[in-house]
Amino acid sequence: MSTIIWEQGSNNPENADNFAIIKQWVANLNGKEILWKQRLLPPNGDVREIDWEAQRFDEKFIIFNSEIRGITFYWQKPDSPQERNTTPAKLELDTLKQQLYVYLQSQKDVVIRLALLERVYQKFQMINPQVEVNRLGENYVLIIRDEKQQIEVKVALTPEKITQLKEQI
Repeated sequence: MSTIIWEQGSNNPENADNFAIIKQWVANLNGKEILWKQRLLPPNGDVREIDWEAQRFDEKFIIFNSEIRGITFYWQKPDSPQERNTTPAKLELDTLKQQLYVYLQSQKDVVIRLALLERVYQKFQMINPQVEVNRLGENYVLIIRDEKQQIEVKVALTPEKITQLKEQI
């Protein structure tokens, strides 16, 4: 899943885990260049309908001291000693595009999109993990689990990718 969602007051059993993932992603922003865009939400609330093309008040800066304390997102800009913050009602992390959507608690019709300007991949090191392969039609699903770290990775592979993997092993 490429989208991780945390919502304040949600009954989703994964809400706490999703929050922990997003909190770690925010902490990892520290010292990195981001693009900060703020837009009005369309009436249906769908961020995919927003025009994210460059606008006058969009900002590009290196973010410092980025962290989530409680549920409040804190950060600093390099040209300001003042700590800034905002409290979200909802956070939505697109792990593929490395973008975080912050739906503000105080302004329900506003969304902020933070985007990393460099592509950063989450890296996991697993030593002697459990491996499982399942057939799905003509494709395969490779499942790699690390019980100790409680990480599970599912990789869908075409027959061509299976052949490539076999050649590389």
